Amino acid sequence: MSEKALIIDYKYCTGCNSCEVACRNELGCSLEEWGIRITEQGPIEMGGKWVWNYIPVPTSLCDLCEGRIEKGEKPACVLHCLAACMEVVDLKDVGKRMSELGSSVVSYIP
Repeated sequence: MSEKALIIDYKYCTGCNSCEVACRNELGCSLEEWGIRITEQGPIEMGGKWVWNYIPVPTSLCDLCEGRIEKGEKPACVLHCLAACMEVVDLKDVGKRMSELGSSVVSYIP
């Protein structure tokens, strides 16, 4: 699966946990395991406003839903992300896509 990467533009993540639930169902994880987990950063005061960031963080269990990608489907987390802040891209396009999206972007390569 080294041909793909997960790009997460966390400025749009609302912390809804849909990706966690979809991933847990896809992988059959126990309640103590996660393939992806939302972490909360904040509150942080910025320009007189209090801000929270929610950052989806893949764990070592994540294989980007290799079986789904082989069938031409999206990974479970990407498919069920309500904010549409995740996408899978070819490894060769990671840098370009991250620079297009800006500074609130992280990538994960299993």
